[in-house]
This record gives sequence, C-alpha cells and structure tokens, in this order.
Amino acid sequence: MSTTICFDFGNTRLKAAIFKGNQLEKLELLENSAPSSIQKLLDQYQPSKTLLSSVIHHDKAIENLLTEYGPFHLLGPQTKLNFTTPVGKPETIGADRLGLVAAAVDLYPNQHNLIISLGSCITYNFVNNRGQFLGGSISPGMQMRFKSMNDLTALLPLIEPAPSFGLVGYDTKTNLLSGVVLGMAAEIDGIIGAYEAKYSKFNALLTGGDLSYFVPHLKRRIFADQNLIYKGLYAISEKNT
Repeated sequence: MSTTICFDFGNTRLKAAIFKGNQLEKLELLENSAPSSIQKLLDQYQPSKTLLSSVIHHDKAIENLLTEYGPFHLLGPQTKLNFTTPVGKPETIGADRLGLVAAAVDLYPNQHNLIISLGSCITYNFVNNRGQFLGGSISPGMQMRFKSMNDLTALLPLIEPAPSFGLVGYDTKTNLLSGVVLGMAAEIDGIIGAYEAKYSKFNALLTGGDLSYFVPHLKRRIFADQNLIYKGLYAISEKNT
C-alpha cells in the first residue's frame, strides 16, 4: 500500500500527515522546518509522493529536497482543485483554506459547506453546492485574543486556555477565559446563523487545533473533525501528483 506524506506548515505548528492508501495513519509534529527534519521523515516512511502546504516563509531547499525524492506537489495558485474559486485575486487564498475546502467538497460533494477553522485566526470558508469557493471571513483566534489583551494593557496577564470555567468569572483568569472562549463561541454561532438566513441548508464543519475548547459551548449543529485539513491535502495530492 502506497504512502503519502502531506506537510502542513502553519503559523504555530509544523505537521506531517502520514497516509497509508487513503487512510490517515499518523500525525508527526516537526520541531522545525530544517531540510534535515524533512529528510528524517522521508527516510523513515519512504513515501511514494509528497505534498507541501505552507503559510509561512519556509526554506526553499525543502521544495528541492522533496522534488528530488520523488513525485511532489507544492500547494499554490497553479494547483488543480476539486472546486473553483470565482473570487477576486484567487492567487492570494491561503494554502490552508484551499485544503479545508478541498476536504469539504471531497466529503460532502454537491452540498453547501461552511468550514470553520480554529487556529491562529478563525477562518470561515464557504463553498456552495456547485463547488464554488465563494470566500468567507477571518477574525482573531483564541491565542491571538489572549495575547493582544496582555500586550495592549498594563495589568492583564497572559493566560493559558482551560477546558472548564464559569459564565461569570470570579478572578482575572476566569474573566479572560469567559470573555474569549464564550465570546468566540457566540461569534461562531452568530456567523452560522447568518449563513442559515442566507442559504438555509448547509453543513457546518469545525476543525483546527483549538477545536476542543469550543465544541462544548456551541449551540449550533456542527461536524467536528480535528483532521479535516489533512484529508483535504490528501485529496489535492491525489489530483496533482
């Protein structure tokens, strides 16, 4: 059974998704993006093809390494997709958003899909039932909100997220948790409600590294999938390598 490695270089984490056939077998967290780290994974898994999705300024030597190793695709403006992008300047769409939309179209074809990703930023990505990625919106993510309140005030501390807290905060930390997490949950529910008013029937898909903090607080019906982007990257790899 063939092996595919899909590298996902995000703003906060560098990951490699290892697929055996079309099944996600393992996720590897990379310590850095040095070519030596990539070579180590290539030696370990010996993939038949690779793909790189990057939203950071990575070392171009990585692309050379993957190209020399075997069939390789760099996700970008020339990528063949399972959807169209009838928006202004489609070349500016982030590679991560392309991966998310590809997964939604692959898993739920011919349906309206709103894909919400909770990472450094929250991205809302809407693809209609004709396979047209129409765009969406972007707002600050959880860590960005915590950090901005610490950076832009004199006394508010930088806190770590926690899974449980009350609606009414009883100290500074729980006030910040309630404001950020419940505020974001209300934002997500509100955005989904706005799409419901316009499109009536669609799938709401939730993903991203911060997913687990928000699922308990959302009122709307959603499909939560931590690995959605990797499934999309694999679908893109199949179409392009």
